[in-house]
Amino acid sequence: MAADNRRSDRPLRSVVGMLFALLALAASTLTLAVEPLTPALILAERYRGDIDVSRYWVSEKLDGVRASWDGKNLRFRSGNPVPAPKWFLDALPSQPLDGELWLERGSFDRLSSIVRRQSPDDTEWRRVRYMIFELPNASGSFTARVEQIRAVIAAANLPWLQAIPQFRLSDAAALQKKLHDIVHSGGEGLMLHRDDAAYETGRSSALLKVTPWLDAEARVVAHLPGKGKYIGMLGALRMELPDGRRFSLGSGLTDALRRKPPPLGTLITYRYRELTQNGMPRFPRYLRVRDEL
Repeated sequence: MAADNRRSDRPLRSVVGMLFALLALAASTLTLAVEPLTPALILAERYRGDIDVSRYWVSEKLDGVRASWDGKNLRFRSGNPVPAPKWFLDALPSQPLDGELWLERGSFDRLSSIVRRQSPDDTEWRRVRYMIFELPNASGSFTARVEQIRAVIAAANLPWLQAIPQFRLSDAAALQKKLHDIVHSGGEGLMLHRDDAAYETGRSSALLKVTPWLDAEARVVAHLPGKGKYIGMLGALRMELPDGRRFSLGSGLTDALRRKPPPLGTLITYRYRELTQNGMPRFPRYLRVRDEL
């Protein structure tokens, strides 16, 4: 009799097993569905000095955190959601926006700490501004989009939503003078956007960055011990370029960084004057941790 009962239970166990399998598949599908998608954004090339500057709109290059708004969600460049307060997000317009979360010149580290905190601090966020420089998927030339940006910002009437000022310069000499003034005042540089450019994504010559130095990114692969006054602290970061070549980065590191260096695997932005004949950065200097939020 017991054996008969066990045989009669087999179809039930089979059905239960199939249900668990289906639930597991559904859970797996749901997990894949919520993986963050990296937003398609326009990325700048470097200014080389061989353009007609008068054909470009010019703006200050802000040391902020890139953020894109799709009308419902605010996301970092990685695709992960920005943990901004509800009041900050709820008031944003339905129009998709692209810009920088920003505090002020020279405040990137403080800004990064604010916007990465999973439990947002309302008081700190009241100081953050969302500075807009592009309207994703909008039609027309960039000149037309500049006017659209201004109209969207004016209609929203939010103190934390602002358009990055766009202006014109007559020639390369005027560009260099403006660059000098911006950098002397603590800014990073300038951005140039060609006036007739349609909206596009990816690396584009329609958008150019102008700085008095070159910059690039590399990953931390080792911590080199310090010597002399840096005994017991970090001496330099051992960095790896995308092609696998390595170099040491010690200039620009604060004592705080030397006591608590960026973990291995961290992506670092560094500045340098030029490349050597071997294609390595000359006089590299630490700038900041590149947030992959």
